[in-house]
Amino acid sequence: MIEVCGLTKRYGEVLAVDDLTFAVRSGEVTGFLGPNGAGKSTTLRMVLGLDAASSGTATVGGRPYASQPAPLKAVGALLDPGAVLPSRTAYHHLLALAAGNGIPRSRVDEVLAEVGLEKVGRRRTGTFSLGMRQRLGIAAALLGDPPVLVFDEPLNGLDPEGIVWIRSLMRKMAAQGRAVLMSSHLMSEMELTADHLIVIGRGKLIADTTMKDFIEAHSEREVLVRTPQAEMLRGLLTEAVDVRAENTDTLVVSGLEAAAIGAKAAAGGVELHELTPRQVSLEKAFMDLTRDAVEYQADKETSR
Repeated sequence: MIEVCGLTKRYGEVLAVDDLTFAVRSGEVTGFLGPNGAGKSTTLRMVLGLDAASSGTATVGGRPYASQPAPLKAVGALLDPGAVLPSRTAYHHLLALAAGNGIPRSRVDEVLAEVGLEKVGRRRTGTFSLGMRQRLGIAAALLGDPPVLVFDEPLNGLDPEGIVWIRSLMRKMAAQGRAVLMSSHLMSEMELTADHLIVIGRGKLIADTTMKDFIEAHSEREVLVRTPQAEMLRGLLTEAVDVRAENTDTLVVSGLEAAAIGAKAAAGGVELHELTPRQVSLEKAFMDLTRDAVEYQADKETSR
């Protein structure tokens, strides 16, 4: 697994990462979240030995990335899909990586097929779209069949089919017992993919918890109530923290469970057509939690 302990990075007077400690465990997809400028990419670069930490440690399988005898067999990573020679074919890009890590040539064809690039493997990467380069980067990450995978914004440039595919791939990798760390700004996909969440803001750890616990802890439960007697029901729900109308026959209630709302409606003779508990999305929970940690925020008047 990945273990980060007291990880800190300074760029002059700027504290980009501030005493981070967390673990990415095998058998799980761990989502790595934070606003722009939170320090996510800097953290990933230190985990992968691309940036030196000012203090603290980051290890993969118990040792720093730089000391891995065959790095691609220890951890596969996608940070920059454009980091390929445009004049080199996809096949020869992967072949060069395989040769440097003692990986058999046959593995190149296997990963090209796994990411759906087998038909374009002999094309120069300079002709690839962003989505194709993302797939090639994922193929490179899978090349050494590593127990740990790190992906920074792997969904960029992918079409809907590609997004569904990467979601399935992440889940499959975790089910095989690998540790998967994935950062993304697509909250809807993160909600469908991740088991665990690491959330940072301004370089500091904000949350380290399961997806389910994160949403429950950082958002209120809501119940959607549809009734032709909405105003009458509103008068009965005096214990509710908040009741708001979505339209003339629909209320959204926070602060009471569905069973309690149904009981009050029955006691008051209110006819109910729908009573549905509604889970607040990961996006709303994330926005509420990180509101004070946003580094770059548009003016609300000009962004309307």
